[in-house]
Amino acid sequence: MDGVRVRGHLSREVNALLATYRQFETLVPAQNQKGAGHPGEDGRFVESLVRACLDKFLPGDLAVSSGFILRPAVKTGVNGRERKSHRDEHSTQLDIIVYDSARYPVFQRFVDAVIVPPESVVGIVSVKKTLRPKDIDAECKSLRKAAELCRSLDVKGQSRRGPYLAIIGMDYQKNYSTRNMPKTVFKKVSSAYPTSPAPLFDEVIGFIGVINNCGSVFKKRPEPKSTPEEAKFVGHTYGKNEEHLALQFLITGIVSVYYDPTRNTLRRPGFTGFESGRKHDHALGAVKVSGLR
Repeated sequence: MDGVRVRGHLSREVNALLATYRQFETLVPAQNQKGAGHPGEDGRFVESLVRACLDKFLPGDLAVSSGFILRPAVKTGVNGRERKSHRDEHSTQLDIIVYDSARYPVFQRFVDAVIVPPESVVGIVSVKKTLRPKDIDAECKSLRKAAELCRSLDVKGQSRRGPYLAIIGMDYQKNYSTRNMPKTVFKKVSSAYPTSPAPLFDEVIGFIGVINNCGSVFKKRPEPKSTPEEAKFVGHTYGKNEEHLALQFLITGIVSVYYDPTRNTLRRPGFTGFESGRKHDHALGAVKVSGLR
């Protein structure tokens, strides 16, 4: 297997993204600390960079925005009453929602945010200017709640694959070892999910990574047609010429949901290209789950 061109292309995209952010830091510097001079704008600028990057690569049917998920307790399909005993619910504001804007309606569009139905959601991404281990627990729990709102059925009445859940940071907290980043982050992930009741596999975080050539934590998919009892995690510490990995993992995860047979009849294209023989650097452990979806 090759894929050298894909990896090179994505590496250049990541380097360009980082260069754009560093320009922002240079033009609007913070006093006596790294970063831009206005923390709120700093974070929003990072979100806009990641959104623009995803929008460049994802299928045209998918839109990328911040916003909310609204799950109304109404009929679905022709006469589906699976929400009969429910009440209307909505998520907190989410940094990035990747949603199918071609096949599903939108409740409301703002200047830079949307309110969408759960059936349309393909991915949910939390964006951090600096990924801090102490934030992982709260972010995992928040993403799980948003994913629970997205439980839905396909045309055959079977459970559909849930949205891809991810946390992406531009940098990693500087007083933590980048080499140990996967192990440090997974400890926080493993404590974020209770064993009773255990979460569903699709509602456990799928990826946590740092764009600035650091490392990542990745949830492995179970074998097809299996009923998983745990979600297994592996870690990667990025080496030389591996700038592309964080972006590749993120794109691959979102695309895998979009082309999943429970959501799409199209065959998934060959698009991302991981290096053959590149094994993970850390076998991190597992989180107990109560089923697939």
